[in-house]
Amino acid sequence: MITETIRKFVGRLFAPASRGPLRIARDKHGIDRRNVSRHAIKVCEVLRQHGYEAYIVGGAVRDLIVGLEPKDFDVATNATPEQIRPLFRRARIIGRRFQLVHVVFGQEIIETSTFRAPASEDQETDEHGRILRDNVFGTHEEDAARRDFTMNALYYDPHNEEVIDFHNGVADLKKRQVRIIGDPVKRYREDPVRMLRAVRFAAKLNGTIDLATRQPIGTMADLIENVPASRLFDEMLKLLTCGHAMDCLRQLRADGLHKGLLPLLDVVLEQPGGENFMELALERTDARVRSGKTISPSFLFAALLWQQVDVRWKQLRAQGEHTIPALSQAADSVLDEQTEKLAIQRRFSSDMREIWFMQPRFERRMGKSIFRMIEQPRFRAACDFLQLRAAAGEFDSVLAQWWMDLANADDVARADMIEEIARQPRDAGEAPAAPRKRRRPRRSSPRGAPSAD
Repeated sequence: MITETIRKFVGRLFAPASRGPLRIARDKHGIDRRNVSRHAIKVCEVLRQHGYEAYIVGGAVRDLIVGLEPKDFDVATNATPEQIRPLFRRARIIGRRFQLVHVVFGQEIIETSTFRAPASEDQETDEHGRILRDNVFGTHEEDAARRDFTMNALYYDPHNEEVIDFHNGVADLKKRQVRIIGDPVKRYREDPVRMLRAVRFAAKLNGTIDLATRQPIGTMADLIENVPASRLFDEMLKLLTCGHAMDCLRQLRADGLHKGLLPLLDVVLEQPGGENFMELALERTDARVRSGKTISPSFLFAALLWQQVDVRWKQLRAQGEHTIPALSQAADSVLDEQTEKLAIQRRFSSDMREIWFMQPRFERRMGKSIFRMIEQPRFRAACDFLQLRAAAGEFDSVLAQWWMDLANADDVARADMIEEIARQPRDAGEAPAAPRKRRRPRRSSPRGAPSAD
């Protein structure tokens, strides 16, 4: 061991000087400039016109090289946030731990950051080594060294269409290999979310995690619990919408990372039908992602947590609790437990509850009740959720299809469907209608007596 250490040290001393980064031409990296955001190109051009360096960086470059469509575009420059902001009509400085500039072009935001220096001993960290503030600016080479993985340390210059590669990231991309830059243990302590990102990138690229990069994850998984809940929620959402959600969850569980994200995952997967329901939900989500359709976080988390809500709902009903109060208690208990680890935003949890609370109402088909259901803002999402339950064998598939046909119909067709149901004898499986209360006849006032009104 000592001999090997000495050999590596001597090798570094006598190693030839670095020749700088690889500069990869367009015919080698394959990025078509027409697929690059014109707003990101505009930010780079404006910064160059004012004497600064500017490159498109990170995930957008990675995705363009492997033929994926980037979700967003980021720019890295040697200009400071205070120098960047005055150059654009709509720009604002954001961030405390990591200060950067959002340059706004209509619906698109180009996140523009200043080159960062690698972490140093005098930077502010917590007791576990996680960096709390990271606003030390550096050079282009230093910025590449502080990025998490080699495939994310790639810079695209839209001016000459070159890719600048400091850490052989393009070669790792060709091998579909996720490799961290620097010492994995140190880098995970600086930011434990990097462990989650390694899993996500490997799944998204249908690749592997480099052995040295993966090895410490099992022993360092507990550090996830020190990450702010809001940041974990954002990362979890990226995991679930990367197009390979089930693969990500299985890998998280294998490495013990799910305990800081979804502590209920073990329980869900071990329940009868739990894994089947989750696979159905995530397969449909992956299919929507791959076809370029939008994803509802509310629907996704409602599906992810439904099995646990359903189990507690049934337990409460078995104890004599009424249907809706039992469902409300079950939903509250699951959401309270989950919020301790994952900060699900209130607007999402509110939508999740609406989707869950509409499920018992699908068991009854009565005229006025159906019309009230249609008016609910989450009616379509609740119908989609019902299809999941039917596919998992939790709900009658014929009845579920009737509700989906109703959701897809226009107003005239809906009225016809509801009228037809009203003419049919009530199905044995459907809940009976509540008896109508007879109104007491109004007592007429004696002649000449003043009215009660």
